[in-house]
Amino acid sequence: MANKPSIPKGTRDFSPEILAKRNYIFDTIKDVFKKFSYKQLETPAMENLSTLTGKYGEEGDKLLFKILNSGDFLKKVSDEELQKRNTVKLINKVSEKGLRYDLTVPFARYVVQHQNEITFPFKRFQIQPVWRADRPQKGRYREFYQCDADIVGSNSLINELEIVQMIDEVFTKLNLKVTIKINNRKLLAGIAERIGYPEKLIDITVAIDKMDKIGLEKVYEELKLVGISEDAIQLLEPILNLGGSFKDQLQCLERFIGETETGVEGIVEIEKLFSYLDMFKFNNNIQLDLTLARGLNYYTGAIFEVVSDEMQMGSICGGGRYDDLTGIFGLKDVSGVGISFGADRIYDVIENLNRFPSDTRAGAKVMFVNFGEKEEKYCLPMLQKLRANGINAEIFPDASKMKKQMKYANSNKIPYVVLAGDNEIAENKFTLKNMQSGEQQLLTADEMIDALL
Repeated sequence: MANKPSIPKGTRDFSPEILAKRNYIFDTIKDVFKKFSYKQLETPAMENLSTLTGKYGEEGDKLLFKILNSGDFLKKVSDEELQKRNTVKLINKVSEKGLRYDLTVPFARYVVQHQNEITFPFKRFQIQPVWRADRPQKGRYREFYQCDADIVGSNSLINELEIVQMIDEVFTKLNLKVTIKINNRKLLAGIAERIGYPEKLIDITVAIDKMDKIGLEKVYEELKLVGISEDAIQLLEPILNLGGSFKDQLQCLERFIGETETGVEGIVEIEKLFSYLDMFKFNNNIQLDLTLARGLNYYTGAIFEVVSDEMQMGSICGGGRYDDLTGIFGLKDVSGVGISFGADRIYDVIENLNRFPSDTRAGAKVMFVNFGEKEEKYCLPMLQKLRANGINAEIFPDASKMKKQMKYANSNKIPYVVLAGDNEIAENKFTLKNMQSGEQQLLTADEMIDALL
């Protein structure tokens, strides 16, 4: 008996119905990226392991999917090496390539490799799958899509302004209400310096970043565990509870970190960014959030994170400023800022809120019922005319029983069917049936096109 077919753990099939909804999200994001002059880029699914290894830390290296060399991949491995079972050494001999882990490192590699062909600043977006050998669980997959946009080769805060504008427009078009949280790495560095622990910046901000998940008291406990004194925690407390308007927050920050060099830089940057933002009207909430950290060993300036106002879902979009994206490949001092939309989480939010547009469907908008050879010849030119007018249409390929054809239309959620028998042919018209209401109209070809459009 043949084994039942299956797919690898952590991967998914997407039905036509689900894919139509996903494409609605991708197309919305893509249209906004293009509006802001970002150009689409694609990189190979696989990269040389030398490109990927060492870029994501020790844990990240463990999650890389390696690809065996083609042909006799063991030809460079001796029997003695096989018996020693030294995985690291063996991998280096049997595998030279791996599946991409994210879109950022391949983008950095592309910029360095093509630096003489690129005009800076360079704006690119990518919507492609990535792979991680993670433990599959709810909301975490081994194959998933990233939707990234980055601009490199410019330090201007206008780029950060446009990142916020793109975020606001994407979620407005998707009919979702969100909060766009903004922080700056330099503010956090200034805070760490002010309380006397500049060397513990990462420990402090990792703890602060958990505020929404574990609460203030647990954050204090974590700070004590990493060696932060009671006095320092008391200094930090007003900042962790900082509320009020942006102006109030800024004044408090100036008093608290206004004498630290890095803190002053952060204040200048965040004040300028918010002065840009004040020039425009936004549909979503924008706030300064000093508990926002987002991978501080990576970001160097502004940090962004987006959460849904309508349901609990964690971050659905995030990004920030980095000062040396391409330095890992030898091209120093190329600053950039980028954003990544979490397509899977965004899908879950829209699905849970039942916000997908009714016309987000796979397949035909209209189906011609097939009564036989004579009726086929009458309907086929009209079928082509509908398609030429941008209306997704099909004809049932066989002259089957009406019940079977209507079941097909219902199963595929086709909203209209066209019936053309002897009476319609005699009048040179068509009967258009609304499958939801049951209403029928006898229409000319042009009237039917107008009705369907």
